[in-house]
Amino acid sequence: MSDDLDKRRPQDATKISLTEPWEIRYWCKALGVTEAALRAAVKAVGHGTAAVKRHLGK
Repeated sequence: MSDDLDKRRPQDATKISLTEPWEIRYWCKALGVTEAALRAAVKAVGHGTAAVKRHLGK
């Protein structure tokens, strides 16, 4: 099944995926960070949204 490109948010908001460019843009905007900061946070604490938010102080 292919992705529905009309959707504007991830299906599973508890995980941050860095595989799709649109999803990276979504999380950068939602968290107010650069792509580099997002990637560094995910590398440091994993893909869990709550952990990334804590790491970024959000």
